[in-house]
Amino acid sequence: MVIEKREDLVGKKIVIVGLARTGVAASKFLSEAGAKVTVSDHKSKAELADYLDLMEGVNVEYDLGGHTPKTFLEQDIILLSPGISPQLKIFDYARQNGVHVTGEFEFMSQFITKPIIAVTGTNGKTTTVSLIREMLIQSGVNVWVGGNYGKPVSEYFSEEVEPDVVLFEVSSFMLEHVVNFTPKNVVFMNLAENHLDRHKSMEDYVNAKRKVFLNTHHGTTSILNADDNAVVELARDPAVQRGRIFYFSRKASLEPQIMNIGGAVNIRDEIKVRTGPEIEVFSVKNKKMRGSHSIENLMASMLVSREHGATHEAIQKVIDNYTGLEHRLEYVRKIGGVTFYNDSKATNVHAVIRALKAFDENVILVMGGKDTSLNYAPLRDEIRKKVKTLILVGEAKERINRDIGDFAETFLIGTFDEAIHVAYSKSRINDTVLLSPGASSFDLFDDYRDRGNHYKEIVQNFR
Repeated sequence: MVIEKREDLVGKKIVIVGLARTGVAASKFLSEAGAKVTVSDHKSKAELADYLDLMEGVNVEYDLGGHTPKTFLEQDIILLSPGISPQLKIFDYARQNGVHVTGEFEFMSQFITKPIIAVTGTNGKTTTVSLIREMLIQSGVNVWVGGNYGKPVSEYFSEEVEPDVVLFEVSSFMLEHVVNFTPKNVVFMNLAENHLDRHKSMEDYVNAKRKVFLNTHHGTTSILNADDNAVVELARDPAVQRGRIFYFSRKASLEPQIMNIGGAVNIRDEIKVRTGPEIEVFSVKNKKMRGSHSIENLMASMLVSREHGATHEAIQKVIDNYTGLEHRLEYVRKIGGVTFYNDSKATNVHAVIRALKAFDENVILVMGGKDTSLNYAPLRDEIRKKVKTLILVGEAKERINRDIGDFAETFLIGTFDEAIHVAYSKSRINDTVLLSPGASSFDLFDDYRDRGNHYKEIVQNFR
C-alpha cells in the first residue's frame, strides 16, 4: 500500500496493535490526520488504565482484552508496536486477505523529511546514540532522538519540532518491517547472536538487521566496525556499496587503509579521524568510560557527528567528560574493598564478553535471566581468565551452567536477592562483583532497568 504523504491517511482504516507509549502517540497522530483508528491490545481496560487516561479526547475505537479476528480483517493497515511479533497467525491471515501489515517505526518514519541517522547493531547502540546526541548538542546542532532509545517515532509529530537531524536507535524488531525507511547515515556497531526467542534463527536476526541498508543510495554514508567480522561481511552487500563507507577500528595496522578512504582508527591514547580532506586527532587519555569497547562507541559517534556539523572542540569535550549510561558498566559502590558494577543492560553473550574485558581479574560474575536459547560457550576464555566465582540465577541458569559452569567456581541460586548476597559473601578485598546477566530480565523483572535498580538497592543496603 502506497502512503506518500499525510493527506493519504484520510479515511484509511488502521488498527494499532499494542497501546502503551507507542500506541498512544501513533493513535493521536493518525486520528488527527483523518484515519479511522482502532486500538487492539490483549490487556484489559483496567490494566491499560494509565495509557487510556492519555487517550482522552482522541477519536479511536478499542478492541481490548484480546484480539478479535474480525477487527483485523476489516482494516486497510495493521500497525504493530515494536514488541509485537509479526509472525502471529492472525497477521498471516490478514495478509492473505489483502490487509497491509507493518511496524510503527517503518510506517511513521516515512513522514519525516529531515535527515535521519540510524544506529544499529547488537551492543553499544544506546551509548553511541547518547554520545552522538551530546556531540551534536554541544556543537549547536538541533537533534531529535527516538526509536529504541528515547521516544517512539510517532511522538516526533506531536512535538512540532524542527530539528536539523533526527537520530534513531534501531532494533531488529523495528527493522524487520522495513520497505521504505531511508536513513542518511547508517551506523552499524557489531553483530552477534541475540533475540532468538523472537527471530527463528541467527540468519533471520541478521536478515532483519541488514534491512537498514535496503534503500541506501549514493548520498548515504555507512559507518561500520572494521573489527567485527560479521559487519565486514555485511559490507559486501551491493546495497551497502551504493553509498560511501567509513570504517572504524581499534587496530593500528589498519591506519593507512582507513585514513586513505576515510574513517577512524584508535592508536594508543589517540583517535585519528578523517571525514574530509584533513585528518583530525583526538585524545582519549582522559576518557571516563570503562572498557575498550567504549573506544568503538566513541569512534562511531565522532564520524557521524562530524558528518552533521559537530565541532572538534565539542567532540573532545564529550570524550573527556562523558561518564556513560545507567545500567551499562555502571559503578555502584565500594564496600570493604569490594567494588560493585551494574551492567544489567548486558542481555546477550557478546555484551558480557565486552564487560569482562573491562576488568583484569578477581571478578565475581552474576548471570542469568530469561532463557532465550543463547549459546554461552563463547564466554569460556574470558570466564577462565577473569572470573573467580560464577553466580547463576533465573530461568537460564541451567543452560549457562552447562556451557560455562566448569570454568569457574559456580553456584546455582534460587532467587535474585539471594544471588547478590551470595556474591557478596564470596568476595574478598580487591574483588569486583559484576552483574552482567547475558539474558533478558523478563523472567523476574519488568525490564533491565528494573533489574539494575533492584541490584543497586540491594548493594546500597550492604553494611
